[in-house]
Amino acid sequence: MAFFVYILASRKRGTLYTGVTNDLARRVYEHREKTASGFTRRYGATQLVYYEPYDTPDSAIAREKRLKRWSREWKIQAIEAFNPQWRDLYEDLNR
Repeated sequence: MAFFVYILASRKRGTLYTGVTNDLARRVYEHREKTASGFTRRYGATQLVYYEPYDTPDSAIAREKRLKRWSREWKIQAIEAFNPQWRDLYEDLNR
């Protein structure tokens, strides 16, 4: 089973949300349908712009905690290195 750390954005350089899950497509769908997290619902952070896979839940959770301590600028740099166009990567998950 894979685990994922992910970042959602409301728009390019907009509000960012960092999370962790064992089912990335399902979790992003929940955010998009506004059935998850009051934060993402309130700020409209529904575009998947960044993710990292992990083999264990412990490693994914540890990475999520590190990312949450990062400055906003560091998160933006990571997103732009991974996804320079800030494309919504959700559709890529269902191919």
